[in-house]
Amino acid sequence: MPEVNTLKLTTGDPSVLGATCRDGGVNFALYSAHAEAVDLCLFNAGGEELHRLHMQGPSQDVWHGFLPDAGPGLLYGYRVHGPYQPHLGHRFNPNKLLLDPYARALHGTVQHDPCLYGYADDALGGEMDSRDSAAFVPLAVVTAPLEAATPGPAIPWSETCLYEMHLKGFTQLHPAVPEHERGTVAGLSSAAVLDYLKSLGVTTIELLPVHAFISEPFLHERGLVNYWGYNSLAWFAPQPSYVGAQGAPAFRHMVNTLHDAGLEVILDVVYNHSCEGNELGPTLSLRGIDNASYYRLEHGRPQHYVNDTGCGNTLAMDQPVVRRLVLDSLRYWADAMGVDGFRFDLGTTLGRSAHGFDPHSALLKQLTADPLLSRRKLIAEPWDIGPGGYRLGGFPAGWAQWNDRYRDSVRRFWRGDDGESPELATRLAGSADVFETAGSTPWASINFVTSHDGFTLRDLVSYSRRHNRANGENNRDGHVENFADNCGAEGDVDDALVNERRGRRQRNLLATLLLSQGVPMLLAGDERGRSQTGNNNAYCQDNHISWLDWSKGDEQLMTFVSGLLQFRREQPLLRADRFRHDVADAEGQSLHWLDAEGGALVPEDWHNPLLDCLGCLLLQEERHNQAAYSLLIILNAGDNAVDFLLPEGTPWHCRVDTTTPPWLLDGPSVEGQLTVPPQALLLLEGGGPISAYCRL
Repeated sequence: MPEVNTLKLTTGDPSVLGATCRDGGVNFALYSAHAEAVDLCLFNAGGEELHRLHMQGPSQDVWHGFLPDAGPGLLYGYRVHGPYQPHLGHRFNPNKLLLDPYARALHGTVQHDPCLYGYADDALGGEMDSRDSAAFVPLAVVTAPLEAATPGPAIPWSETCLYEMHLKGFTQLHPAVPEHERGTVAGLSSAAVLDYLKSLGVTTIELLPVHAFISEPFLHERGLVNYWGYNSLAWFAPQPSYVGAQGAPAFRHMVNTLHDAGLEVILDVVYNHSCEGNELGPTLSLRGIDNASYYRLEHGRPQHYVNDTGCGNTLAMDQPVVRRLVLDSLRYWADAMGVDGFRFDLGTTLGRSAHGFDPHSALLKQLTADPLLSRRKLIAEPWDIGPGGYRLGGFPAGWAQWNDRYRDSVRRFWRGDDGESPELATRLAGSADVFETAGSTPWASINFVTSHDGFTLRDLVSYSRRHNRANGENNRDGHVENFADNCGAEGDVDDALVNERRGRRQRNLLATLLLSQGVPMLLAGDERGRSQTGNNNAYCQDNHISWLDWSKGDEQLMTFVSGLLQFRREQPLLRADRFRHDVADAEGQSLHWLDAEGGALVPEDWHNPLLDCLGCLLLQEERHNQAAYSLLIILNAGDNAVDFLLPEGTPWHCRVDTTTPPWLLDGPSVEGQLTVPPQALLLLEGGGPISAYCRL
């Protein structure tokens, strides 16, 4: 054991958690309500423990100390002493070196080894393990303070188009990115990548997790890794492989560069669980610091963890220290790193207590009232697997939410499922049934057809079942029901008819997404026809299955998407900042549903399970110096052409036809009747007021 008294800590300040450079030294503060003693352990770059210093306290459950003449670059960890009593929820073990949950940079990585586990023979109540874990865990690095970042472009929600991507996978194979920058923040901010993103026309990059994460032990045993990153180790430190030796400043430089290009950056964040897993998992940080304070434990059986996340443990959001950890982390990324918003994985967990989900929980209130965070985009994945965990529409006003009902309805409609038109119409119009009564606007609905979790768009129309054997679980993992359709054959084929069907289906899905009310989210690479060869759960595939192959790509599809995005930007009727109904609002805008005979759909029409062709008419009346104009979206999911009677009073020009190359058109004016091909979406633009529907 190293010498204890070669250095000494002075009292320090318990009010700021973590390691903070100030007054010619470093202040350390660690929360642990049940610890009996805390040692600050200092290391050299070779991993040798040089000093073990006793922290002072506790002061309101915080252990603290100030180390003079120290500064950035110092490597440290903690050993926390206390009872090892799993049956009471306590798992203290000073043989395990613990990572500061406020660490802003890491030195080294987790190396899977039996000594990481805090128990010797029985995780539920045996003796604690006596082996030292220091050689197998990363050290925290003291970092210099960062000034506040420059603000982003602050794009209104109504003008936002999200682009969900994996930071590594997007650039790993990009030929114009220098090889040493591929898969890193430098690669994402390279000129070639920025040019591509700007030409596509998206506004906001949503990055899969970038907080430092590790792979689960079971993946390590299979020779696989956690690629997506939903297994957080440290909530203040960027993933080391993404930023390299420069650390956080490199990440902030990337954000600033994207801001300069007019793009926002949103982080997918994981505050619902940690990488320590269930009672059989390793002791790396929170478990050894204060297990009973940081985690939700089963009532009456505190040796077990509540598993509302499906990942082994659940962070205790009803504990003030956990809420403080979350808020401090979010403020750090918003202020010091300059990010523009957050998407909360398994967001229902944020509002959970022992009594279930509460939309008025302390953390949700704090997030929406915080002067910094309330000005960022906040997006919930509104579900977890706990009791009452599905909460779409259940988050406070001001939150946007991933709308899986939109995803499933659009997929089913274009697959040709009977009786889907009423649901599709509600989703396309902004999901007022979910969000309007909660006081939200259409932008509360994050509309998507595909995301990282599931099939890519190309695979959605090429596979009817999952093909996940590469994941090592005998094809049992991933979604069983995908509402997918292989269009006539499973997987890649040379059949021209099958491939034409697939191309048309992709265009129909994309056009529906980009013409709907609400905020569209594209999965990176879908616009190029990216495939994962039928794998719908590629979380552990850090390889060509997941990486975007820039040597391939459907350039016509990309042109189609960028053209639709440009059209959306130019059309206020498509950028909803309020719900539209069949009566004109104060601005003279309204939305109407038409049948093929040109009349308004009535209740008995909606009950027809064979209704598969309908029109969405968006009207702007002449009002407040706004000229009258109209848009008509016609969707025909049937297998037969339909003669559609157009509203009277204005000539119509076809702008989108998913069946006729080049699909984005500037066609001649049309009046009267229009033949809509089977499996088609048409968008028509009218230049004047509508005088009549044909059947009103």
